[in-house]
Amino acid sequence: MAPYQLLATGFAPARGFPPSQVIPASIVAVLLTVGVALGAVRYRQGRFAALDRVADRAERVSGLPRWAALPIAMTTVSLVIAVFGFYWDVAWHIDKGRDDGPFSTPAHYPIIIGLLGIAIAGVTSLALDTDDHPHGIRLPKLGRVSIGGALLTLCGLVALAGFPLDDVWHTLFGQDVTLWGPTHIQMIGGASLATIAAWILREEGTRRAPELHRNALDRPGLSGRLTRYADVAVGGAVLVGLSTLQGEFDFGVPQFRAVYHPLLIMLAAGIALVAARVRTGRGGALAAALVFLVVRGTLTLLIGPVLGRTTLHFPLYLAEAALVELVALVVSTRRQILFGFVSGLLIGTVGLAAEWGWSQVWMPLPWRSAMWPLGAILGFVAAVGGGVLGGAMGRSLLPPGEARQRSPRLVLPLAWAGVLATIAIAMPMSAHDYKATVTLHDVGSGAQRSVLATVKLDPPQAADNATWFNLTSWQGGDGMFQSSIVGQWVVPLQKVAPGVYRSTTPVPVYGKWKTLLRLATVNSLQAVPVYLPADPAIPAKGVPATATFTRTFVPDKQVLQREAVGGSVTLQRIAYALLGLVGLVWIAGIALGLRRLDRSAAGERRDPPNNAYGVSAARRLRTGKASAAV
Repeated sequence: MAPYQLLATGFAPARGFPPSQVIPASIVAVLLTVGVALGAVRYRQGRFAALDRVADRAERVSGLPRWAALPIAMTTVSLVIAVFGFYWDVAWHIDKGRDDGPFSTPAHYPIIIGLLGIAIAGVTSLALDTDDHPHGIRLPKLGRVSIGGALLTLCGLVALAGFPLDDVWHTLFGQDVTLWGPTHIQMIGGASLATIAAWILREEGTRRAPELHRNALDRPGLSGRLTRYADVAVGGAVLVGLSTLQGEFDFGVPQFRAVYHPLLIMLAAGIALVAARVRTGRGGALAAALVFLVVRGTLTLLIGPVLGRTTLHFPLYLAEAALVELVALVVSTRRQILFGFVSGLLIGTVGLAAEWGWSQVWMPLPWRSAMWPLGAILGFVAAVGGGVLGGAMGRSLLPPGEARQRSPRLVLPLAWAGVLATIAIAMPMSAHDYKATVTLHDVGSGAQRSVLATVKLDPPQAADNATWFNLTSWQGGDGMFQSSIVGQWVVPLQKVAPGVYRSTTPVPVYGKWKTLLRLATVNSLQAVPVYLPADPAIPAKGVPATATFTRTFVPDKQVLQREAVGGSVTLQRIAYALLGLVGLVWIAGIALGLRRLDRSAAGERRDPPNNAYGVSAARRLRTGKASAAV
């Protein structure tokens, strides 16, 4: 059935969207890209005076040179828009299922605007940065430009390219309803890493215009406070960015092993909180965690109660931040690598235990004892590796003249290897061909049928070591605002006898709802469909919710991603290999940029500002002069 025919029958396409939607969108994207490129060229030719006026105003307000001030302001606004659109879009698809086209879902607009804004911010930085300075990156026909500007451009353009490529992927392989599809990671990763690029750009700006920045720090009122606390805000933004790939766990529909959740939280905490404490001084880690909670709490309120979508959950990070602050009382942050290592030790033990407790209170899928010891081991290694990398990152972002601990040989490569190893170890998934006999008990009457379930497993011990075992219903909500019905249920099953489990909350088995029995162990994910509607767009037959049935568990992905059908396995592997290559380019770019920033600070000196967040004006003296702090 053609896409336009499916739309007429109420079913969204399960593969690519109609050319009438994709082609105009692609033309607009190309025209915007060409327009930005031409604008940059015209500016370099001495034209486009309007850009000068806006950049000069940004410089006066921020205390940063124009090539850093305006792009950072643009990036900040773009990231706020993009992160809102991202979480809104995920909740939309969880509640309603597939959309009708690239512009049929309102959440797509802020994503596109945000990603485009990041790319334009990067190009704007390259266009404005006309100074000849020795520590930048040489680009053809542009000369030496800022490290942060180049990285911001890379992140923005790669992320923006993921949007049209997403439709190509869906056309070839069907819609993969997961955050961790290749093109989805491309978009998410680019926006997330843009926070680090912006932090690098900010530090470059303060180094190349110290007097301008110092004057801004001394200003009274709101302008001065914004300048003094800007690094704290960026540290919190990095924590938000590094937490985005936890999204499936935050919404309660992860399609990967449960051990990834503590692993990702520990990695984000180790990198972002340690870097924030090293860079911003006393209270920096706690402040970054508070910025994270304000951002994510606001998003939860907007997406849930205000827009009527599924509730967005989030980790707490406060215990980890407090631990980093405590370590700073014992281990000097002047020894950044040692400080990061010790912080990682505590984050990966006490911090991990604190997040375990928080998961019991707030997370849709509480961490269960079956995750250990593997979850604890992987989380610990990720925290230690992340702490070391965070220490190195914070060291690179320090002002010139600050004490810098030399990295012992192989420490940073070992940290990288440990982090990548945890991600790889957690990746393989299997599935068991267990069986489930399900008896459904109708609740109420009418067309909108809801049921309670009693489940008998074969073998009886199949769920004894489950990381989650529940009934999940999703993608059946109607309308934008839902006051009496939500678009997702995650209902845990209670054990009432050996191998027998019962639900206590009814779930829907009508209309477009997809209800399934999900069983995950530490290394396997499997599911039994309870009710699935017929879907001619895939095409796929319906699965009826009869009063009693016995069905065999199948791999979890077969049910959650029933649209992801067809296509060449070889092409899929090539796509994932290309994604891995993009990821390596990103990591290498950020790592090399931070390294260059670190080395460029050697030998430079600046006078200290009168008032900087968490940094005393009476810094240690070196050769009779106070070293700089911003």
